[in-house]
Amino acid sequence: MYGSFKVAKLINYVMECGKKDTARKIVYKVMDELKKDGDPVAFLEEALEKASPAVEVRSRRVGGANYQVPREVNPARKMALGMRWIVEAAEGTKGKPMHVSLLAEIKAAHKGEGAAVTKKETTHRMAEANKAFAHFAW
Repeated sequence: MYGSFKVAKLINYVMECGKKDTARKIVYKVMDELKKDGDPVAFLEEALEKASPAVEVRSRRVGGANYQVPREVNPARKMALGMRWIVEAAEGTKGKPMHVSLLAEIKAAHKGEGAAVTKKETTHRMAEANKAFAHFAW
């Protein structure tokens, strides 16, 4: 409906047990609410950009010891992690319909707050703390 790859991906991340029509209704309700703030696709992309990590730590075994090696994130994985974190944060909100909690999480991510952005900041802090092991990345 919106002609956006990211909206189609978001529908797939929201979908549970193969119920795509239900997921589509949830995401389209969110997008209709986002229309009040302007272009909903651009709003979603900005929220994803703020919730997606630039670096992450990967475990690497060197000489019998495991090191958390900071690595740059592939753009496709970056988008996937951002979407996954936003949807997981929305699912973690109990007592509200999914479209309400997903809308709240996307708006929070757009402002630079919320559980998804907190997870990104934690990931960045871990990468910063393990910067000394960056030379193990090969």
